[in-house]
Amino acid sequence: MDDKLQPAIAAFKERLNAVDTEFRGQITLTVPAARIVEACHVLRDEYGFDMLIDETAVDYWPQAAPRFNLVYQLYSMKQNVMLTLRTALDGNAPHLRTIESIYPNANWHERELWDMFGITFDGHSDLRRILMPHDWEGFPQRKDYPLGYEEVQFSFDYKEIDLSKPRAKE
Repeated sequence: MDDKLQPAIAAFKERLNAVDTEFRGQITLTVPAARIVEACHVLRDEYGFDMLIDETAVDYWPQAAPRFNLVYQLYSMKQNVMLTLRTALDGNAPHLRTIESIYPNANWHERELWDMFGITFDGHSDLRRILMPHDWEGFPQRKDYPLGYEEVQFSFDYKEIDLSKPRAKE
């Protein structure tokens, strides 16, 4: 664990009910969804994480609690360290407060998350589709989204194929 992150991690555990994990040298802080805005404020203002590198989501369907995890990649240019912030959201119509006022580039990330996953960001200035057509129905990155293709119908019986013989080169 990077020594530069020790103060932030200790403060998060105490002040924001955060849980920290480390995997291959990367630190992840998991905070409750209700405290995500406060967590971003603290990280930016007190610990110098001045850049939102990425904001994305993970869908754990068919699991409903939590159904989604939002993942924020934050970077401190002054300290040259990266930190991952994570929060869990339940259900099929998840809501979370926007962090657009803290990191302005979250605008596009949150629009993409709404467009692809259906995660609503309360207080967002312009929550509308960014990748899909405006009249698109559904959220294509959800695991329960219908794929829209037909199963391939094979005309042979797999049991009749002799896999021990080498195939001829074409």
